[in-house]
Amino acid sequence: MTENRIPLAGVIGCPIAHSKSPQLHRHWLKTYGVDGHYMPMHVEPEDLESVVRMMPRMGFVGANVTIPHKQSIMEIADKVTDRAKLMGAANTLIFHEDGAIVADNTDGYGFITNLHEGAPDWDAKSGPATVFGAGGASRAVIASLIEAGVPEIRLTNRTRSRAKEVALTFGSKVTVVDWVQAGNVIEDASLVVNTTSLGMTGQRRLRVPLDGLHSGIVVTDLVYNPLKTELLQAAEEAGCTVVDGLGMLLHQAVPGFERWFGQRPEVNSAARDAIL
Repeated sequence: MTENRIPLAGVIGCPIAHSKSPQLHRHWLKTYGVDGHYMPMHVEPEDLESVVRMMPRMGFVGANVTIPHKQSIMEIADKVTDRAKLMGAANTLIFHEDGAIVADNTDGYGFITNLHEGAPDWDAKSGPATVFGAGGASRAVIASLIEAGVPEIRLTNRTRSRAKEVALTFGSKVTVVDWVQAGNVIEDASLVVNTTSLGMTGQRRLRVPLDGLHSGIVVTDLVYNPLKTELLQAAEEAGCTVVDGLGMLLHQAVPGFERWFGQRPEVNSAARDAIL
């Protein structure tokens, strides 16, 4: 980046108006007095490559990538990190001075950091984890749980074939459970994670029997709208430790901001307030 250029970053999606990322990054830019900008960019799938290739020449130092571009961006990037390859998706781009585009995935980092912060007593080795959903977020969660040392992951998804695909990627630690049996793999789990959009405002409810929940379980939901989903409400009533999904959104943004703007931002109550 030449000295006199203001560093630019942003988030690319289609649609993008709903994204909370601009509020968060602008909060950090202001808090740390960084002379830079972060903007939402609505980019149609057919324009993705031409837009991304032009961005480094316009002064962009990087970008976040969201739905529906998290997979296709990996075909465009000049280098894809091992993490992103394992997760099958990228959410963070870094532009080098020569114009080279590096695609990374910080979702796993965001998830596990949020989990440790929200449930400091949770021990990865204490027992199996039950994971609802088999999309891109699920892959990030599973990768980070295996790395943390979780002995077994029960993966359940409405479409069994998608869960089997994910299980093949991660190997013997992941067991596929039929969606109709999802309620039966909660009671002896030490962690329950919802990675689906079920329970989100405007989406269908998460219809899984939750009577197996009890005080020894940590429950986290990647949905953060509403902040307290029906799953988290039921978990709280059962005495579980609950961790909302907003922290993952905050923590996954930290590595990108640090790379682009040279300042490691802090995830605190002011950052949470900035996107609520």
